[in-house]
Amino acid sequence: MKILVIVPAFNEQEKIGAVLDDLAANGFRDIVVINDGSGDQTADIARRKGKPVLTHIINRGLGAALGSGLEYARKNGFDIAVTFDADGQHRAADIKRLISPLISGQSDMVIGSRLIEDGRMPRDREILNWLSNILTYLLYGVWTTDSQSGLRAFNKKALTLINIKTDRMEVSSEFFREVKRNGLRFSEIPIPAIYTDYSRQKGQEGFGNLNAVRVAFKMLLRIFR
Repeated sequence: MKILVIVPAFNEQEKIGAVLDDLAANGFRDIVVINDGSGDQTADIARRKGKPVLTHIINRGLGAALGSGLEYARKNGFDIAVTFDADGQHRAADIKRLISPLISGQSDMVIGSRLIEDGRMPRDREILNWLSNILTYLLYGVWTTDSQSGLRAFNKKALTLINIKTDRMEVSSEFFREVKRNGLRFSEIPIPAIYTDYSRQKGQEGFGNLNAVRVAFKMLLRIFR
């Protein structure tokens, strides 16, 4: 199977090299970096690592970056696509477990959940994540323990059917709308929650908990519409 790892990145020059090295060390060679309007050396570092880079001239947001990555996967005939954060929050070693339900035919989409195993996520992020989980369920009727996880995997069926329309952080919950709309089989695997001062600062598109509240508010408005 052809497996693509999609790495959305915005001003990640501090971590992108190590993230790409981790992926390579775990046997993942097909990687595309989506440079979402970075003003630093993110794209140059990725190219020096020999990886293709798709660049948005301006910062369009996580949803737009993932949309570009998924379109790249479709156009280039990949069987599986994995989304992988560029800030060091994930371990490449977890990808093989992530894609196992896809390879076995049990699932169409798999999420790496940081909340299946307790005690690893900072309390403020855990509260915001559970709020997002509840709103995701109310909006789309799909329950997940970690709606905001950036570690996801899609098989070819999911790649073909999923249609992302939001440009920013709402995309994380929008994936579950697509699960419901298309009748996709969904599962989760436990992964560790890796938080550093850097990843907390970079989280939610650089606005931390404030943007998480904004995203939750936007989702809540949709219920009343």
